[in-house]
Amino acid sequence: MMEIDKHIAYQTVVKEIGNEALDFAEIKMVIFFGDEAPEALRPSCYIVDVNSIAGDIKPGMFLVIDDESYQITAVGKEVERNLQNLGHIAVSFTGETKAGLAGTMYVEDKPYPHIRVGSRVSVQVAE
Repeated sequence: MMEIDKHIAYQTVVKEIGNEALDFAEIKMVIFFGDEAPEALRPSCYIVDVNSIAGDIKPGMFLVIDDESYQITAVGKEVERNLQNLGHIAVSFTGETKAGLAGTMYVEDKPYPHIRVGSRVSVQVAE
């Protein structure tokens, strides 16, 4: 288990990349899932370690992928539970300010991230 500092609400590492995961770049979405990802979904996902959440995740915080930071604009009502239990969320890089999907975190509209095996993913409080 990773050590979490007080400014980090969640962190994990990408362990595997499904062969269809990049297909979601067209709609500016990334799907993270823990090792328990169903076989039907696994090819579409970035597989991550399932780690505990150390605080609420809310708009104004930042999703950080390696050295790229994205401000969170909306958080679906199932994001925390799904992340905690399954390591599963969708991230929409569209800047939406209302969470249209319960399991989706929305972040500012910036260039789509380059995610690789070993990429570090975290949710951080603005400092």
